[in-house]
This record gives sequence, C-alpha cells and structure tokens, in this order.
Amino acid sequence: MSFSSAALIGFFLGFVFGVGCALAVMYSIYAGGYRAAVKDSTLPIPPERLTKTLERLRTSGPGL
Repeated sequence: MSFSSAALIGFFLGFVFGVGCALAVMYSIYAGGYRAAVKDSTLPIPPERLTKTLERLRTSGPGL
C-alpha cells in the first residue's frame, strides 16, 4: 500500500466519519432541545424558566 492510498483512507476515515458523527450528535442534541422547547411552550402553565427567559427577552429591547 503506497503512502497516497493510506493517506486517502486515513482522510476518509478521519474526516468523513469523524466530522459526520460529530454533526449527527450535535443535530440530535439540537433537535431534542427544540422538541422540549416546543413541548414546554404548549403547556397550560409554562415552566418558571420559560417565563423568566421570555420576560428577559421582552425587557432587553430590540438590540438582540
């Protein structure tokens, strides 16, 4: 096996699988958080953390 073919295999395994797996994990964390936020926003009595965050966003002004 020559150096170039070994480098190509290493690049493929390191970059494609490494970055692909990292992106999959980041997306699953994002999607799970998004689902939890949507669920919290539809509750009849919103959680205290949600009401505090919404109030803080309202008072911070249009700068955000």
